[in-house]
Amino acid sequence: MNVTHVFAVNVRTYRKRLGLSQEALAEKSHLHRTYISSLELEKRNISLKNVQAISEALGVETYRLFLDPTVEYDGEDKREPARDDS
Repeated sequence: MNVTHVFAVNVRTYRKRLGLSQEALAEKSHLHRTYISSLELEKRNISLKNVQAISEALGVETYRLFLDPTVEYDGEDKREPARDDS
């Protein structure tokens, strides 16, 4: 697993799912648009502080940005938040 690639794919996927542009995500996470772009293009490494800022801006738990979307984890899709059906 290439963690930079997995992170980039997940950020792009969650961002697009929310209908956010790179600029909008950058504003929500207090980062620069070119920084978001370079992360999605796998041209930059990221600090843990910025990982947390992006996960909060996307409204997802931080660990989800590191789950390989091509891998099934324990028979369920961990990329989606668990639903409370009670």
